[in-house]
Amino acid sequence: MTTVTRRVAPTPEHSTAVRFPQNFTWGTATAAYQIEGAATADGRTPSIWDTYSHTPGRVRNGDTGDVATDHYHRWREDVEIMADLGVSAYRFSLSWSRVQPTGRGPAVQKGLDFYRALTDALLEKGIEPVVTLYHWDLPQHLEDAGGWPERVTADRFADYATLAARALGDRVKTWTTLNEPWCSAFLGYGSGVHAPGRTDPVAALRAAHHLNLAHGKAVQALRAELPSAARASITLNIHHVRALTESAEDVDAARRIDALANRVFTGPQLEGRYPQDLLQDTASLTDWSFVQDGDLAEIHQPLDFLGVNYYTPTLVSAATGEASHGSDGHGQSEHSPWPGAEVAFHRPEGSTTAMGWAVDPSGLYDLLLRLKADFPAMPLMITENGAAFDDYVNPEGEVVDPERIAYLRGHLSAVHRAIKDGVDVRGYFLWSLLDNFEWGYGYSKRFGAVYVDYPTGRRIPKASARWYAGVARTGVLPDEGGEH
Repeated sequence: MTTVTRRVAPTPEHSTAVRFPQNFTWGTATAAYQIEGAATADGRTPSIWDTYSHTPGRVRNGDTGDVATDHYHRWREDVEIMADLGVSAYRFSLSWSRVQPTGRGPAVQKGLDFYRALTDALLEKGIEPVVTLYHWDLPQHLEDAGGWPERVTADRFADYATLAARALGDRVKTWTTLNEPWCSAFLGYGSGVHAPGRTDPVAALRAAHHLNLAHGKAVQALRAELPSAARASITLNIHHVRALTESAEDVDAARRIDALANRVFTGPQLEGRYPQDLLQDTASLTDWSFVQDGDLAEIHQPLDFLGVNYYTPTLVSAATGEASHGSDGHGQSEHSPWPGAEVAFHRPEGSTTAMGWAVDPSGLYDLLLRLKADFPAMPLMITENGAAFDDYVNPEGEVVDPERIAYLRGHLSAVHRAIKDGVDVRGYFLWSLLDNFEWGYGYSKRFGAVYVDYPTGRRIPKASARWYAGVARTGVLPDEGGEH
């Protein structure tokens, strides 16, 4: 990834501060449906998240992304905020239904013009645009035709990738095909806590395969259109799965979840095969005949790096009585997002975020070491890491969030430790730039480095934003309690 060179001040010899590599990328990230708003502007049609959020009972407080943070109209202000933060890259997603409203046919020029203007403004500020083609917002037209469980959706995605590359390839050098396809497949079609809200375990497995296929087709489409120096990647929310005990039963439960959470994607994408144990674990549900000849070769495309999203570890054991998925951190539903896996999930001990997720940087370190062991030649990028807390504006008009600073410090320390131990980590993207629409939680959870007053749209950088700005500008993680 191209980075902006910034002068770094020397670290005093007595300091315990840690320095990241000179070419390390410091970024922040967002997703289109969570921030853009302008749901019907300039030809945009509903995505599955528009439909889902407008369905009573689906999203907390009946919140929708109709306005969100109004980034579609306030993007210039948001670019200025990023410039003030000193980040060298911004990872954002395109709204598929803004670019190609029905998921087929020609692009809408006004939609493309929005993203062209945004990328131009970023480049003028020395910020590299990093584009994600898909962050969960399938055009409703394609869901009506069957959605991700149907093979044709992968073909439509490849066509969309071609449109995006032709429109932005002269400006954007780094591309991500899919963000967290696990959530799209298993939360969207398995447990139903994400759009489109379906609860069919076989449909979830079919969706996972067709998302894999869409990724492979899109990488080929991007490489056919982009300059040779362009980079292609995918972002996975690799679960760091731990067994509750060392018993054979608990270890096997962790293996089952690792197959469904991680290897269902890393297997075909990075090794050209589905894990045999995954096929055996799910044999009572499907014979996987939807995997056709040639699919695995098409999925297994060379990547320039792997995007890794990490928030918290996953703790599992063998099921005792009824299988439990209510403590897996992925929302409440009567239906499991883990087809064929009857296991129990447990909440780790210790402090938690407002999401109820355990704060455990050691999980990120362990995960990075595992990825190095499994895929030693693959560069890694932390494409999301962050936390939600109960932020508020104090009487002085400030948002003071020491818990988030502590979370970021701990996880950046884990990344630095992994780099020292030989893991090729190229950068870190803070989730998220702004408080925003947090999917099924609506506006009740705040992940942003910048506080958003939703009634007015006013942006207020939090204390963590100032802290992160210091790290991004210097490449140095200061002593605990220290400031830049």
